[in-house]
Amino acid sequence: MTTEGSERETAPGDADRPWSHEQAVVGDVRLHYVAAGDEDDPLVVLLHGFPEFWYSWREQIPALADAGYRVVAPDMRGYNLSEKPRGLDDYRTVELVGDVVGLINHFDRDAAHLVGHDWGGVVAWETAIRRPEAVERLAVLNAPHPERYRQELRRNPEQWGRSLYVLYFQLPWLPETTLGASDCAGVAEMFRETAGPDTFSETDLRRYRMAACRPGALTSALDYYRAFFRENLRREVRRLLGRETSQYVVRAPTLLVWGERDPALGVELTEGLERWVPDLRVERLPDATHWVQNDRPERVNDLLVEFLGE
Repeated sequence: MTTEGSERETAPGDADRPWSHEQAVVGDVRLHYVAAGDEDDPLVVLLHGFPEFWYSWREQIPALADAGYRVVAPDMRGYNLSEKPRGLDDYRTVELVGDVVGLINHFDRDAAHLVGHDWGGVVAWETAIRRPEAVERLAVLNAPHPERYRQELRRNPEQWGRSLYVLYFQLPWLPETTLGASDCAGVAEMFRETAGPDTFSETDLRRYRMAACRPGALTSALDYYRAFFRENLRREVRRLLGRETSQYVVRAPTLLVWGERDPALGVELTEGLERWVPDLRVERLPDATHWVQNDRPERVNDLLVEFLGE
Protein backbone atom coordinates (compact mmCIF):
# COMPACT_ATOMS: atom_id res chain seq x y z
CA MET A 1 0.00 0.00 0.00
CA THR A 2 1.27 3.46 -0.89
CA THR A 3 0.01 6.96 -0.36
CA GLU A 4 -1.59 8.50 -3.44
CA GLY A 5 -0.43 12.11 -3.20
CA SER A 6 -2.12 13.29 -6.40
CA GLU A 7 -5.51 12.87 -4.71
CA ARG A 8 -4.84 16.25 -3.11
CA GLU A 9 -5.86 17.72 -6.46
CA THR A 10 -9.47 16.63 -5.91
CA ALA A 11 -9.72 16.93 -2.15
CA PRO A 12 -7.90 19.96 -0.75
CA GLY A 13 -8.11 20.13 3.01
CA ASP A 14 -7.89 16.36 3.45
CA ALA A 15 -4.96 16.83 5.82
CA ASP A 16 -7.51 17.73 8.48
CA ARG A 17 -9.71 14.68 7.86
CA PRO A 18 -9.31 11.29 9.56
CA TRP A 19 -8.43 9.25 6.49
CA SER A 20 -5.51 8.23 4.33
CA HIS A 21 -5.21 7.81 0.56
CA GLU A 22 -3.81 4.47 -0.54
CA GLN A 23 -3.95 2.00 -3.39
CA ALA A 24 -4.17 -1.72 -3.97
CA VAL A 25 -3.61 -3.96 -6.96
CA VAL A 26 -6.71 -6.12 -7.17
CA GLY A 27 -6.65 -8.71 -9.91
CA ASP A 28 -5.64 -6.83 -13.04
CA VAL A 29 -6.52 -3.29 -11.87
CA ARG A 30 -5.07 -0.78 -9.46
CA LEU A 31 -7.68 0.75 -7.18
CA HIS A 32 -7.27 3.97 -5.26
CA TYR A 33 -9.08 4.08 -1.94
CA VAL A 34 -9.54 6.13 1.20
CA ALA A 35 -9.17 4.33 4.54
CA ALA A 36 -9.97 5.26 8.12
CA GLY A 37 -10.24 3.51 11.48
CA ASP A 38 -8.12 0.94 13.26
CA GLU A 39 -6.72 -1.82 11.04
CA ASP A 40 -7.94 -4.51 13.44
CA ASP A 41 -11.56 -3.31 13.50
CA PRO A 42 -14.36 -4.99 11.49
CA LEU A 43 -14.10 -4.05 7.82
CA VAL A 44 -16.71 -1.91 6.04
CA VAL A 45 -16.38 -1.29 2.29
CA LEU A 46 -18.25 1.73 0.86
CA LEU A 47 -19.08 1.59 -2.87
CA HIS A 48 -20.00 4.85 -4.63
CA GLY A 49 -22.28 5.43 -7.60
CA PHE A 50 -22.38 7.32 -10.91
CA PRO A 51 -20.80 9.80 -11.57
CA GLU A 52 -19.12 10.00 -8.19
CA PHE A 53 -15.96 8.73 -6.48
CA TRP A 54 -14.94 7.95 -2.89
CA TYR A 55 -15.84 11.52 -1.91
CA SER A 56 -19.56 10.68 -1.90
CA TRP A 57 -18.94 8.98 1.48
CA ARG A 58 -17.18 11.96 3.09
CA GLU A 59 -19.80 12.18 5.86
CA GLN A 60 -19.97 8.44 6.49
CA ILE A 61 -16.25 7.61 6.64
CA PRO A 62 -15.48 9.41 9.94
CA ALA A 63 -18.79 8.39 11.52
CA LEU A 64 -18.19 4.69 10.85
CA ALA A 65 -14.55 4.91 11.91
CA ASP A 66 -15.61 6.56 15.18
CA ALA A 67 -18.11 3.72 15.68
CA GLY A 68 -15.28 1.17 15.64
CA TYR A 69 -14.95 0.08 12.01
CA ARG A 70 -12.07 -0.13 9.56
CA VAL A 71 -13.58 1.86 6.69
CA VAL A 72 -12.46 1.57 3.08
CA ALA A 73 -14.00 3.68 0.31
CA PRO A 74 -12.51 2.90 -3.11
CA ASP A 75 -12.72 4.75 -6.37
CA MET A 76 -14.34 1.92 -8.29
CA ARG A 77 -12.55 0.77 -11.43
CA GLY A 78 -12.66 3.44 -14.11
CA TYR A 79 -13.29 6.30 -11.68
CA ASN A 80 -11.10 9.17 -10.51
CA LEU A 81 -7.66 7.81 -9.53
CA SER A 82 -8.35 4.12 -10.04
CA GLU A 83 -7.19 2.36 -13.18
CA LYS A 84 -9.44 2.64 -16.25
CA PRO A 85 -9.57 -0.50 -18.40
CA ARG A 86 -10.69 0.31 -21.94
CA GLY A 87 -12.73 -2.73 -22.95
CA LEU A 88 -16.48 -2.98 -22.43
CA ASP A 89 -16.02 -6.51 -21.07
CA ASP A 90 -13.86 -5.03 -18.31
CA TYR A 91 -17.04 -3.58 -16.77
CA ARG A 92 -19.07 -6.78 -16.66
CA THR A 93 -20.65 -7.65 -13.33
CA VAL A 94 -18.23 -10.52 -12.76
CA GLU A 95 -15.30 -8.07 -12.95
CA LEU A 96 -16.92 -5.54 -10.61
CA VAL A 97 -17.76 -8.22 -8.05
CA GLY A 98 -14.21 -9.54 -8.38
CA ASP A 99 -12.88 -6.10 -7.47
CA VAL A 100 -14.92 -6.04 -4.27
CA VAL A 101 -13.86 -9.51 -3.18
CA GLY A 102 -10.27 -8.79 -4.14
CA LEU A 103 -10.28 -5.59 -2.10
CA ILE A 104 -11.63 -7.47 0.93
CA ASN A 105 -8.88 -10.06 0.50
CA HIS A 106 -6.31 -7.26 0.21
CA PHE A 107 -6.98 -6.54 3.88
CA ASP A 108 -6.51 -10.21 4.78
CA ARG A 109 -10.22 -10.66 5.39
CA ASP A 110 -12.55 -13.32 4.02
CA ALA A 111 -15.66 -11.16 4.42
CA ALA A 112 -16.76 -7.60 5.15
CA HIS A 113 -19.81 -5.41 5.59
CA LEU A 114 -20.79 -3.86 2.25
CA VAL A 115 -22.47 -0.48 1.85
CA GLY A 116 -23.34 0.70 -1.66
CA HIS A 117 -25.15 3.62 -3.25
CA ASP A 118 -26.49 3.82 -6.82
CA TRP A 119 -24.08 1.80 -9.01
CA GLY A 120 -22.14 0.84 -5.92
CA GLY A 121 -25.41 -0.50 -4.58
CA VAL A 122 -25.93 -2.60 -7.72
CA VAL A 123 -22.44 -4.05 -7.31
CA ALA A 124 -23.11 -4.66 -3.61
CA TRP A 125 -26.33 -6.53 -4.42
CA GLU A 126 -24.54 -8.63 -7.04
CA THR A 127 -21.66 -9.40 -4.68
CA ALA A 128 -24.08 -10.61 -2.01
CA ILE A 129 -25.87 -12.76 -4.60
CA ARG A 130 -22.80 -14.20 -6.34
CA ARG A 131 -20.32 -14.33 -3.46
CA PRO A 132 -22.42 -14.66 -0.31
CA GLU A 133 -19.49 -15.91 1.73
CA ALA A 134 -17.79 -12.50 1.31
CA VAL A 135 -20.66 -10.41 2.71
CA GLU A 136 -21.40 -10.22 6.43
CA ARG A 137 -24.04 -7.47 6.34
CA LEU A 138 -25.36 -5.56 3.33
CA ALA A 139 -26.62 -1.97 3.27
CA VAL A 140 -27.88 -0.48 0.02
CA LEU A 141 -28.86 3.15 -0.63
CA ASN A 142 -31.15 3.99 -3.57
CA ALA A 143 -30.19 1.05 -5.74
CA PRO A 144 -32.77 -1.62 -6.60
CA HIS A 145 -32.34 -5.35 -6.24
CA PRO A 146 -31.43 -6.37 -9.83
CA GLU A 147 -34.26 -8.84 -10.38
CA ARG A 148 -36.83 -6.60 -8.72
CA TYR A 149 -35.74 -3.80 -11.07
CA ARG A 150 -36.13 -6.03 -14.13
CA GLN A 151 -39.53 -7.13 -12.87
CA GLU A 152 -40.66 -3.52 -12.49
CA LEU A 153 -39.45 -2.63 -15.99
CA ARG A 154 -41.50 -5.49 -17.44
CA ARG A 155 -44.78 -4.27 -15.94
CA ASN A 156 -44.49 -0.57 -15.12
CA PRO A 157 -44.37 1.97 -17.99
CA GLU A 158 -43.65 4.75 -15.49
CA GLN A 159 -40.40 3.10 -14.43
CA TRP A 160 -39.53 2.64 -18.09
CA GLY A 161 -39.94 6.37 -18.55
CA ARG A 162 -37.75 7.07 -15.53
CA SER A 163 -35.05 4.80 -16.98
CA LEU A 164 -34.84 6.22 -20.50
CA TYR A 165 -31.52 7.86 -19.67
CA VAL A 166 -30.04 4.33 -19.58
CA LEU A 167 -30.89 3.94 -23.28
CA TYR A 168 -29.25 7.29 -24.02
CA PHE A 169 -26.10 6.09 -22.26
CA GLN A 170 -25.89 3.18 -24.72
CA LEU A 171 -25.01 5.57 -27.54
CA PRO A 172 -21.34 5.85 -28.51
CA TRP A 173 -19.45 9.10 -27.72
CA LEU A 174 -22.54 11.37 -27.46
CA PRO A 175 -23.11 10.95 -23.67
CA GLU A 176 -19.40 11.59 -23.09
CA THR A 177 -19.65 14.73 -25.19
CA THR A 178 -22.67 16.19 -23.42
CA LEU A 179 -21.48 15.36 -19.90
CA GLY A 180 -17.88 16.28 -20.58
CA ALA A 181 -18.34 19.61 -22.35
CA SER A 182 -16.97 22.75 -20.67
CA ASP A 183 -14.84 20.84 -18.15
CA CYS A 184 -17.63 18.39 -17.29
CA ALA A 185 -20.22 21.07 -16.60
CA GLY A 186 -22.85 18.49 -17.57
CA VAL A 187 -21.89 16.39 -14.57
CA ALA A 188 -22.45 19.32 -12.21
CA GLU A 189 -25.76 20.09 -13.90
CA MET A 190 -26.91 16.50 -13.43
CA PHE A 191 -26.29 16.80 -9.69
CA ARG A 192 -28.11 20.14 -9.54
CA GLU A 193 -31.17 18.80 -11.38
CA THR A 194 -31.59 15.69 -9.25
CA ALA A 195 -30.56 16.89 -5.77
CA GLY A 196 -32.01 19.25 -3.21
CA PRO A 197 -30.95 22.91 -3.38
CA ASP A 198 -28.55 22.57 -0.43
CA THR A 199 -27.27 19.04 -0.99
CA PHE A 200 -24.05 19.90 -2.81
CA SER A 201 -21.85 22.96 -2.43
CA GLU A 202 -19.98 24.51 -5.34
CA THR A 203 -16.82 22.96 -3.87
CA ASP A 204 -18.46 19.53 -3.96
CA LEU A 205 -19.51 20.00 -7.57
CA ARG A 206 -16.04 21.18 -8.55
CA ARG A 207 -14.54 18.01 -7.09
CA TYR A 208 -17.00 15.79 -8.94
CA ARG A 209 -16.23 17.63 -12.17
CA MET A 210 -12.48 17.23 -11.70
CA ALA A 211 -12.84 13.50 -11.03
CA ALA A 212 -15.14 12.98 -14.04
CA CYS A 213 -12.83 14.93 -16.34
CA ARG A 214 -9.82 12.71 -15.73
CA PRO A 215 -8.80 11.06 -19.04
CA GLY A 216 -11.03 8.09 -19.78
CA ALA A 217 -13.17 8.46 -16.65
CA LEU A 218 -16.47 9.34 -18.32
CA THR A 219 -16.28 6.51 -20.83
CA SER A 220 -15.40 4.06 -18.07
CA ALA A 221 -18.32 5.25 -15.93
CA LEU A 222 -20.74 4.96 -18.84
CA ASP A 223 -19.40 1.51 -19.71
CA TYR A 224 -20.93 0.27 -16.44
CA TYR A 225 -24.33 1.01 -17.99
CA ARG A 226 -23.38 -0.36 -21.39
CA ALA A 227 -22.03 -3.66 -20.11
CA PHE A 228 -24.92 -4.11 -17.66
CA PHE A 229 -27.50 -3.36 -20.38
CA ARG A 230 -25.97 -6.02 -22.58
CA GLU A 231 -25.93 -8.52 -19.71
CA ASN A 232 -29.57 -7.83 -18.95
CA LEU A 233 -30.62 -8.39 -22.55
CA ARG A 234 -29.00 -11.80 -22.36
CA ARG A 235 -30.74 -12.54 -19.07
CA GLU A 236 -34.11 -11.60 -20.56
CA VAL A 237 -33.53 -13.90 -23.53
CA ARG A 238 -32.63 -16.75 -21.17
CA ARG A 239 -35.75 -16.02 -19.10
CA LEU A 240 -37.99 -16.09 -22.15
CA LEU A 241 -36.43 -19.37 -23.23
CA GLY A 242 -36.85 -20.82 -19.74
CA ARG A 243 -33.10 -21.10 -19.23
CA GLU A 244 -32.61 -18.54 -16.47
CA THR A 245 -31.69 -20.46 -13.32
CA SER A 246 -30.37 -17.81 -10.91
CA GLN A 247 -32.70 -17.04 -7.99
CA TYR A 248 -30.95 -13.73 -7.06
CA VAL A 249 -31.28 -14.52 -3.37
CA VAL A 250 -29.42 -12.46 -0.74
CA ARG A 251 -28.66 -14.39 2.43
CA ALA A 252 -26.93 -11.60 4.36
CA PRO A 253 -28.93 -9.39 6.70
CA THR A 254 -29.83 -6.39 4.55
CA LEU A 255 -30.73 -2.74 5.12
CA LEU A 256 -32.29 -0.82 2.22
CA VAL A 257 -32.30 2.98 2.65
CA TRP A 258 -34.35 4.92 0.11
CA GLY A 259 -34.70 8.62 -0.55
CA GLU A 260 -38.25 8.86 -1.85
CA ARG A 261 -37.61 11.93 -4.03
CA ASP A 262 -35.46 9.95 -6.44
CA PRO A 263 -36.40 11.07 -9.99
CA ALA A 264 -35.06 7.90 -11.64
CA LEU A 265 -36.09 5.11 -9.28
CA GLY A 266 -39.62 4.75 -7.94
CA VAL A 267 -40.36 3.84 -4.34
CA GLU A 268 -42.17 0.75 -5.65
CA LEU A 269 -38.73 -0.82 -5.97
CA THR A 270 -38.53 -1.07 -2.18
CA GLU A 271 -41.59 -3.34 -2.11
CA GLY A 272 -42.04 -7.05 -2.75
CA LEU A 273 -38.44 -8.01 -2.00
CA GLU A 274 -39.15 -10.81 0.46
CA ARG A 275 -38.74 -13.60 -2.09
CA TRP A 276 -35.18 -12.51 -2.80
CA VAL A 277 -34.13 -10.89 0.50
CA PRO A 278 -35.63 -12.78 3.45
CA ASP A 279 -33.73 -10.83 6.14
CA LEU A 280 -34.59 -7.27 5.11
CA ARG A 281 -35.18 -3.93 6.79
CA VAL A 282 -36.38 -0.99 4.66
CA GLU A 283 -36.01 2.65 5.71
CA ARG A 284 -37.67 5.21 3.41
CA LEU A 285 -36.78 8.87 3.87
CA PRO A 286 -39.55 11.05 2.37
CA ASP A 287 -37.50 14.27 2.29
CA ALA A 288 -34.37 12.80 0.67
CA THR A 289 -33.44 12.51 -3.01
CA HIS A 290 -31.38 9.92 -4.85
CA TRP A 291 -28.29 11.32 -3.06
CA VAL A 292 -29.66 10.20 0.28
CA GLN A 293 -26.38 9.98 2.22
CA ASN A 294 -25.63 13.59 1.25
CA ASP A 295 -29.17 14.87 1.86
CA ARG A 296 -29.53 13.25 5.28
CA PRO A 297 -26.00 12.32 6.43
CA GLU A 298 -26.74 12.19 10.15
CA ARG A 299 -29.80 9.98 9.68
CA VAL A 300 -27.97 7.67 7.29
CA ASN A 301 -24.98 7.48 9.63
CA ASP A 302 -27.26 6.53 12.53
CA LEU A 303 -28.97 3.85 10.46
CA LEU A 304 -25.68 2.34 9.29
CA VAL A 305 -24.08 2.32 12.73
CA GLU A 306 -27.17 0.74 14.27
CA PHE A 307 -27.57 -1.87 11.55
CA LEU A 308 -23.92 -2.89 11.31
CA GLY A 309 -23.72 -3.23 15.08
CA GLU A 310 -26.67 -5.60 15.39
